Amino acid sequence: MSDKINRVVLAYSGGLDTSVILKWLQQTYQCEVVTFTADLGQGEELEPARRKAELAGVKPEHIFIDDLREEFVRDFVFPMMRANAAYEGVYLLGTSIARPLIAKRQIEIAKLVGADAVSHGATGKGNDQVRFELGYYALAPDIKVIAPWREWDLTSRTKLIEFAEKHQIPVAKDKRGEAPFSTDANLLHTSSEGKVLEDPWEQVPDYVFSRTVNPEDAPDTPHVITVHFEKGDAVAVDGDPMSPATLLAHLNELGREHGIGRLDLVENRFVGMKSRGMYETPGGTILHVAHRAIESLTLDRGAAHLKDELMPRYAELIYNGFWFSPEREMLQAAIDHSQARVNGTVRLKLYKGGVHVIGRQSPDSLYSEKVVTFEDDQGAYDQRDAAGFIKLNALRLRLLGRRDR
Repeated sequence: MSDKINRVVLAYSGGLDTSVILKWLQQTYQCEVVTFTADLGQGEELEPARRKAELAGVKPEHIFIDDLREEFVRDFVFPMMRANAAYEGVYLLGTSIARPLIAKRQIEIAKLVGADAVSHGATGKGNDQVRFELGYYALAPDIKVIAPWREWDLTSRTKLIEFAEKHQIPVAKDKRGEAPFSTDANLLHTSSEGKVLEDPWEQVPDYVFSRTVNPEDAPDTPHVITVHFEKGDAVAVDGDPMSPATLLAHLNELGREHGIGRLDLVENRFVGMKSRGMYETPGGTILHVAHRAIESLTLDRGAAHLKDELMPRYAELIYNGFWFSPEREMLQAAIDHSQARVNGTVRLKLYKGGVHVIGRQSPDSLYSEKVVTFEDDQGAYDQRDAAGFIKLNALRLRLLGRRDR
């Protein structure tokens, strides 16, 4: 290798791919490997990753397993929720929003242990390689990045398993066969793609779903909840104050029970191809609906419509990996400014896959029953004013009509 690598920080799950990568890095670069495993609420036991790293010769002080759940929701998910971000109108960006936090912590660890490189297990076909590496370079411009899937010749699952067996890397029995699909999970969502999902005409098999019951099998009785917001962030459910991660986990459980948040999507990847994926975002879907509902009371029309215009650009930046870009930060500043008076409570009915707004109230509401009523408004609104308003707005249309008649 042209550039000598002494120490590399690997984003490590302990699964087959990253276990093989760990050994491959040791062999190929003759370097010391530091492992970093992030707990983002994926619901898996993470201590086995520590034991596997130790078996691979990683020093105990160089094994990092960090609980990032609160930071994830507070500093990444909630700011995105304030924007009502949905890529291509529907995808709530569960995988996308996790990558900048992983990259951030990886760079922090690299600086802490004096590493000169970082590595990840993303393939050369997907979006994650871009998201990780844009994050790395934004935070450490001169860092060396090693992406094994773009370098090695282990191009099939069979070759990965052969490499693992050759180097005494444990391979779970359920990993020896060809995986029916790949998944990624965190506190916000679970995504599944590949293999049985690659034909966009075929319905997603029931066994793919892991976070939600089938809406058809959900309870026959609706469940009514309230979500309370302060400055655009959810802070309580049914009157109980909760931390960001605890609140999202609680909404996830409610969403799971009622089959909420399933999405079958053909999306446009940043690298240029279309891909079909299945996403489950139970709590995030509830939050998304609730936040728009409280904004409907508290945001001025101009601010609300401008936010809706900015949202696709904001969502695309996150999807493409530009969380640390100046344009995302500029948009975030505008979005956060808009949330100063987004306070109040939304009442929702959860029923068989649906989230239905059935009430909302706010101390900062711009809704005036006195103005909008069909009954006597007691002079709050002079309907005669509408005639001039309409005539002024119709002026250019009348001029066009006279010319073109």
